[in-house]
Amino acid sequence: MIDVADNLTATLAWRALRPPLPAAQRDALTQEILALKRELNAVLLAHNYQVPEIQDLADYVGDSLGLSQQAAQTPADVIVFCGVHFMAETAKILNPQKVVLLPDADAGCSLEESCPADQLAALQATNPNFWTIAYINCSAAVKALSDVICTSGNAEKIVRAAPPDRDLLFVPDENLGEWVRERTGRPMTLWRGNCYAHVEFRRDNVLKLRERFPNARVVVHPESLREVRDLADVVCSTERMISYCRTSPDRQFIVVTESGILHRMQKECPDKEFLCAPVYDVMRMPSDACRCSECKYMKMNTLEKLRDCMRRRAPQIELPPAILERARLPIERMLEISARP
Repeated sequence: MIDVADNLTATLAWRALRPPLPAAQRDALTQEILALKRELNAVLLAHNYQVPEIQDLADYVGDSLGLSQQAAQTPADVIVFCGVHFMAETAKILNPQKVVLLPDADAGCSLEESCPADQLAALQATNPNFWTIAYINCSAAVKALSDVICTSGNAEKIVRAAPPDRDLLFVPDENLGEWVRERTGRPMTLWRGNCYAHVEFRRDNVLKLRERFPNARVVVHPESLREVRDLADVVCSTERMISYCRTSPDRQFIVVTESGILHRMQKECPDKEFLCAPVYDVMRMPSDACRCSECKYMKMNTLEKLRDCMRRRAPQIELPPAILERARLPIERMLEISARP
C-alpha cells in the first residue's frame, strides 16, 4: 500500500519549492510554448488536476475519458500530454505513429504503482474465468492484460456491459471498485490499491466543513473512502463534478477531490463558491498550512518543463509493439461501450 505520510511530506516539499512565477516570466513562457505548438503542429492536453497556468494554455482540459477521446481523434502530429505517465501512455497506444511528449517523465501515479503487471498476471492465473476491468490509472502492461478499460466517468456503464457469465476482476482502485459494485450489484474481486491523494480525505473533516457551510452541496470523487462517499450529495468523476456544479441551482459546493480542479470550476462558474475539502492531518500540520489535497505527481508538470519538452521533443513515450497492439484492444472496447446510448 502507498505510504500517505511520505506522499504528504513530498507534496509539502513541492509547495515550498514552487513559488509563483513572476507575471513577465509566465507570459514569456506562454508565448514561447504557443510558438512551439505551431511549429510542431502539436495539441496540448491537460488533466483537470494540472496547475492553472497549464490548464489555461491547453487545447483541451478534462478527465481521463475525455482526454482519451481527444487523443484518439486528434489530427495533430505531436501530442503533449500534461498529466501523468499512464495518461501519456494511453495517448501513445491510441496514436502509435505520433510523437507523444510528457513534460516530466517522473510524473507517475500511486494507483499505477500499486498494480504491477506480473502480480496481476499471477492473480489472473488462479481463475481462468476472470474478466478483467482495469481502471485507466494503470500501466500499459496492465492494460495489455485486461479485457476492458474504464474511467471513473464510465466505470458503472462498463461493469453493466460486462459478460454476465464471467467473474469480474476490478483493478487497481478498490474504492472506485467498491462504489461501482454498490451501484451495480455485480460481484467483483477488487485489487487492493488506492489513490493516496483521495484516501487522505476523512469523514470527520468533511463533516466539520459541512457544519460550517450547511447550504453547500458535497461532491465527491469515487476514489475516496466509503466513509466520505456516504456524505456526498453526488459521487462522480471530475468532469461530471464540473457539469453538476455548472447546472445546479446551488451556489456553494464542498469539493472532495484533488484541488487542481477548483481552477476550472471557478472559471466556468464565476458566480459560485467552491470549498476545497480538508485532508486527513497525518502530519499534524500547523493550523495555517493548506490542507487541500494535491497530487504530487500531477503537480510535477510546470510551464518550464512543458516548454523544455517541446523544445527537445523529449521525454517521449515509447512502448514495445506487442504492448501497443494488445493494450489498444481494451481501450477501444471502452470507447465503443462509452459511445453507446
